Amino acid sequence: MHLGGTPGDNDAAQTVAAEIARRHLQIECLDTRNSDGLDFHDVAVWSLRDALIAAFEAGARKVHGLEG
Repeated sequence: MHLGGTPGDNDAAQTVAAEIARRHLQIECLDTRNSDGLDFHDVAVWSLRDALIAAFEAGARKVHGLEG
């Protein structure tokens, strides 16, 4: 999936997305593995909310030059 920007930006976005998935959703990786048990997950709405907030905050830090 391409998220826009330069290839380096896309790599960074993929890394951040994977970390958010691990931390907030307990999803080991975001690669398609062609297995229902590995590709589909039950996620609590509060975990999804926290993951979306984390993604928003990561984007805001990127825009304002506060990455890290």
